[in-house]
Amino acid sequence: MKNWNYILIIFLGGCCYGVLSTFVKLAYSTGFSSAEVTGAQYFFGAVLIWGIFLFSKKRKLTLKQIVTLLLSGIPFGLTGIFYYQSLKTLDASLAIIFLFQFVWIGTIFELIIYKRKPSKEKLISIAILLIGSVLAANVLSQEGGTLTWQGTIWGILASLSFTTFIFLSGTVEKDTPPVLKSALLSTGALMVVFALYPPTFLFDVSVLTGLAPYGVFLGLLGVALPPLLFSIGMPHVGPGLGTILTASELPVAVTMSSLILLEHVSLSQWIGVILILIGIVVGNVKYRKRRKQGANSIS
Repeated sequence: MKNWNYILIIFLGGCCYGVLSTFVKLAYSTGFSSAEVTGAQYFFGAVLIWGIFLFSKKRKLTLKQIVTLLLSGIPFGLTGIFYYQSLKTLDASLAIIFLFQFVWIGTIFELIIYKRKPSKEKLISIAILLIGSVLAANVLSQEGGTLTWQGTIWGILASLSFTTFIFLSGTVEKDTPPVLKSALLSTGALMVVFALYPPTFLFDVSVLTGLAPYGVFLGLLGVALPPLLFSIGMPHVGPGLGTILTASELPVAVTMSSLILLEHVSLSQWIGVILILIGIVVGNVKYRKRRKQGANSIS
């Protein structure tokens, strides 16, 4: 597979996350709680990825490998929990800005673990992405948006756990088939979510049948596909560039809210969306140069 294909795969993984907020809002509008929606999302997502696994390449893992992947799924489950907690005391626009800090935290991870200093292009990319995120989230025009210390802490924890998940998806058990790896990561996340949000909806037929359409859709795009796509692409591009590519989440979220929820999106928000896309392109400049130099040296 060509290296640009791995970039596209991670970009699409970020796009999957961007779709979620719109359909979570639709689920909330029908009266379901955050605990029910989160639990259904991770439950149906885990079921879907294990269903895909039945038709995929099989490989026997040791108990240590299985436990390692299950534990690596914990940050995956915690991200959703932390983010929903931040939304309890923060406006959605402020909460998503805190979550969006993963675009530079990933570079810090790369610096600490791999001793890999960020390039000039990557630093410029991060700056553009952060400016674009503020505009796209419509923070500057919000009135009455209050910043609370509880929401701030939960938001920062969400960004840290999401960055950790992206990092682990690209470094832990690299040789494990992506579908199996994704299934175990999702199961680890499900265990955490069910531990904090007991799945009472599974024992109420009326609630379960109402939740099922949302759970299947959210589970596919929020639980089954992202770990699979990240497991395929992250080992080839690294967490620094990977988190930049995952910034595709916010432009998709803004676009979906406009098309499906018919929410008004201001000109400054569309400018923010364009800036984020530009930031992603800028972040890939150094990567393209590095791949080209590697190809030239081989030839």
